[in-house]
Amino acid sequence: MDAKIGSLIESVGNFFTGGDQIPWCDRDVISGCEREVAAASDGDSDERRNESIMRLSWALVHSRQKEDIQRGVAMLETSLGNDKSPLHQREKLYLLAVGYYRTNDYTRSRQLLEQCLEIAPDWRQALSLKKAVEDRIAKDGVIGIGITATVVGLIVGGVATALARRN
Repeated sequence: MDAKIGSLIESVGNFFTGGDQIPWCDRDVISGCEREVAAASDGDSDERRNESIMRLSWALVHSRQKEDIQRGVAMLETSLGNDKSPLHQREKLYLLAVGYYRTNDYTRSRQLLEQCLEIAPDWRQALSLKKAVEDRIAKDGVIGIGITATVVGLIVGGVATALARRN
């Protein structure tokens, strides 16, 4: 019985908080990645520089700061066409999807995940994020319907009150 109540409380909490399993990244990690990119830009190979930029992009889209996420998305969008490797394309599409998910652009996130899954159809990380995106889209729809119903109810109640006062 306690397990059922705990499960119910957790599912209600996840409904309101999002309940996704995407990790967060703090400023210290981002700063370290920025230093690594700066160091790699000073004469290192293109491969090492690109790996450093990918780590920084990962850290930025997993940040709690909107500005960092937007910066990471911009970096990934800029570099998306530069790499022909399907593995790198998949990684960049996934990170872009995370960035758009974190900025509440669920439609764009889902589109990117579908592209990602065309490259790797059973990639569990992308499938998990796609489920989280679809859950958020559904939740936002339910909340939108609830808000609309409340507004309509208030308007109908106000009209009924006004009519009752007139009589």
